Amino acid sequence: MRRLDGCLYKLVLRTRRQRLFLRNWRKGLDLAPVTPPACRDGILAFACLRNEARRLPEFLAHYRRLGVAQFFMVDNASTDGTAALLAAQPDVALWRTSASYRRARYGMDWLAALKRRHGCGRWCLTVDADELLVYPDWETRPLPALCAWLEARSLRSFPALLLDLHGGPGAAGPEGRILDQVPWFDPGTYRAQRDPRYGNDWIQGGPRERAFFGADPWQAPALNKVPLVKWKFGQTYVSSTHHLLPRGLNQRREEAPTGVLLHTKFLPGFAERAEEETRRREHYGDCVEYRAYLARAAGPQGLWRPGSRRLAGWRQLEALGLMSRGVWI
Repeated sequence: MRRLDGCLYKLVLRTRRQRLFLRNWRKGLDLAPVTPPACRDGILAFACLRNEARRLPEFLAHYRRLGVAQFFMVDNASTDGTAALLAAQPDVALWRTSASYRRARYGMDWLAALKRRHGCGRWCLTVDADELLVYPDWETRPLPALCAWLEARSLRSFPALLLDLHGGPGAAGPEGRILDQVPWFDPGTYRAQRDPRYGNDWIQGGPRERAFFGADPWQAPALNKVPLVKWKFGQTYVSSTHHLLPRGLNQRREEAPTGVLLHTKFLPGFAERAEEETRRREHYGDCVEYRAYLARAAGPQGLWRPGSRRLAGWRQLEALGLMSRGVWI
């Protein structure tokens, strides 16, 4: 009976993957090309964004330093000059759409369509504009070295913890470097629960749960992500970049390293952004997360507490158990 149940569940997952794959293809028709992709070898980065001109210079500089060869970007009707900024970058291929972000599974369908066209057989990094990936020795061993190490061990994905950063004592103002504006984080208060459906650890906790979801912590945002994947035809993300199908891409071997996505959502001025996104109603769960932010009126500085730590580099994050080098040496 158990074997039969397992076979039926595999069939359910296969059917879901096929349905999502067809949806991705259909939603790709929403995209209008602005600047075409170049023919470049190397790692590709994919992002869907709206009104992120403030973050983009440091976002692009960070991932160029990591060794990204080309960016595939979808601009969802920005009004702050984001599209013009991206169109001027020689390593950015840009598409625009004014279609519903929510109805495109929060942009994942659009990015999946681009990966199907341009990413098959390549290492693809899928991140938001407010996420900066770091991992052990990232300053001296860029992504091509990491991907080569993973591939040599038949590993096709790389997981990372989403680490919420926020303001606090000594934080820079709006004109400062992004990571100096939100230099603090919670060193603990994280918990993981195994998800038997997809084979990954569902991680929650941190300052967002503490400040906004204390009464109902199971509603707090998920912090587990799989941002880097050797893409293959037929693969698809299920929920943001939290997990994928086939489910084997979600499973981590103990010897493999992990990373951290430094999450810079809570920059000064975040309250105005939250009000706008709540009005637009284009985010997950009828904007339940943004409505929680507004209801509790806690700004970036309000997330700080005496137990918060100031970010001091990847070695600090490794020592705290927030990332692992495995046998990556």
